[in-house]
Amino acid sequence: MSTQPSARTARRGAVLVAALVALLGLTLAACGGSDSGSGGQSSSAQAPPRTLTVSAAASLTEVYQSLAQQFQAANPGVTVKFNFGGSDQLAQQVVQGAPADVLATASPTTMQTAVAAGKIQGDPLIYATNKLQIAVAPNNPKQIASLADLAKPGVTSVVCAPAVPCGAAATAAEKAANVTLKPVSEEQDVKGVLTRVETGNADGGLVYLTDVKSAAGKVAGVDFPQSSAKGVTQSYPIGVVTGSADPQLAQSWVSFVTGPQGKAALTQAGFATK
Repeated sequence: MSTQPSARTARRGAVLVAALVALLGLTLAACGGSDSGSGGQSSSAQAPPRTLTVSAAASLTEVYQSLAQQFQAANPGVTVKFNFGGSDQLAQQVVQGAPADVLATASPTTMQTAVAAGKIQGDPLIYATNKLQIAVAPNNPKQIASLADLAKPGVTSVVCAPAVPCGAAATAAEKAANVTLKPVSEEQDVKGVLTRVETGNADGGLVYLTDVKSAAGKVAGVDFPQSSAKGVTQSYPIGVVTGSADPQLAQSWVSFVTGPQGKAALTQAGFATK
């Protein structure tokens, strides 16, 4: 009679122990999950959000956007924001105090505006060059083969405004070819010229080789001898803006763009690199 209660008591004890073990296992699993989660958060906290603002010539749009994806992947937490436009306008914005960490123009002349105002740290670095092409509609229906053809009756042309690097290059090309164009429009940046040709609002326009490549299938490019004349080929400088909110990150972008990965992307886009 005395052994039965003892056996029951033992069984109850075993059940209780098993329940405690199971409960302990669940608690440890929950703690493990919590530790894992907090580890992910601490990892995220190690890369606080940072924004890099880059003011860049319109002709750099596609290649810079591509490079930004690589730069952001290599720098967790970083977002690259762009302000693309005519180089002269961008330089004036920087001089007037518009927020920017990096300035990249399409000519040393426009960059000098910011340098002279003390808005660029150190000396800007020239890292690429670009040359002009005549952008025409696919299959070149007007059979434009030279700058002189752009000046023929019945042919409408479009160029950049003279203050913009692509406009200064167009003026130099006209002088070298002894041709005077009468454009239907003078655009504030090279993308404006490209759009005019793409939409059929002009038969031909003077843009950069890189712009023709970026619009493959929408326009065709025509080479002309004067594209290599003095003042026609444009050099591209880049520099960190004085007063940048994150000068170290800005310098990292400059180093990235002018380094091996940047050069590879620029070359693929049609630029010549330094």
